[in-house]
Amino acid sequence: MLGPVGQVEDGQVSRFDVAGVGAIAVYSVGGSYYATSDECTHGIASLSADGVLDGHVIECTWHGGRFDIRTGAFLNPPCTAPLKTYPVTVDKGMLLMTVDN
Repeated sequence: MLGPVGQVEDGQVSRFDVAGVGAIAVYSVGGSYYATSDECTHGIASLSADGVLDGHVIECTWHGGRFDIRTGAFLNPPCTAPLKTYPVTVDKGMLLMTVDN
């Protein structure tokens, strides 16, 4: 469980620390929720702290790398590796994240 849906406002990204996984960036876009690893694959920048969300794209402001938050796919250099993504569901007002083993 990540926390209440109110912790992530629409059009925003929030950081959650998940035991056994680490830092996760959780995004709210148009009533849907998405989760990715929080660290840019190009460097050590936190996407929740240093990223700019535009629709379904998060841009790392350190070097301009962009990712699709729905799939984790990198969209431009300098990034060459995708973000890890995690399915998010809502149950009774709580955000739940599924972690693959």
